[in-house]
Amino acid sequence: MFHFFLLALFFISSSSPSHGAVQDFCVADYKAPEGPAGYSCKTPSKVTVDDFVFNLGTPGNTSNIIKAAVTPAFAAQFPGVNGLGISLGRLDIAVDGVVPLHTHPGASEVLVVVQGTICAGFISSTANTVYLQTLKKGDIMVFPQGLLHFQVNGGGNAAIAFVSFSSPVPGLQIVDFALFANNLPSALVEKTTFLDDAQVKKLKAVLGGTG
Repeated sequence: MFHFFLLALFFISSSSPSHGAVQDFCVADYKAPEGPAGYSCKTPSKVTVDDFVFNLGTPGNTSNIIKAAVTPAFAAQFPGVNGLGISLGRLDIAVDGVVPLHTHPGASEVLVVVQGTICAGFISSTANTVYLQTLKKGDIMVFPQGLLHFQVNGGGNAAIAFVSFSSPVPGLQIVDFALFANNLPSALVEKTTFLDDAQVKKLKAVLGGTG
């Protein structure tokens, strides 16, 4: 009976499909075509250790309308993460800075505060429940894939955080820019947002939209 069990186990394991990786890595080849699955793989003989190293020590430029900056280490900047299902970034938020409501369609996010205070939160898609917390140095918060979330500087000093994503290409869509930095006619924006004409035209002017 025991021998029959071993034989059956061997048959199941040998006939089941393997989901293991067929290669160690797929360093992005920026000179080759990019497909739906990501960048093509660089020839292994041309891969160097530099492909697996990236520096996020330089502060981002927060001299902009939101007073915040994200320095990405996605597949487009960091060839070593291509195909690995991960990526990173650095978030700098100046005093009074904000990362407006936005979503990453392709990934969940983990944020780690390393300096200052950040008020962060996300909104569920079922009951529009808000999950809000003030984060300090050492605090970590996770933002589920696709859900609207934001970060605001919560103190009197510049804040820094590092973020990681569950995809080398997490994607990004900021609600304010999606609504007011395009050429969607103002009348349609007003109809779909319940804002009046003056408010819509003001926001379009601020964010560079037309229509």
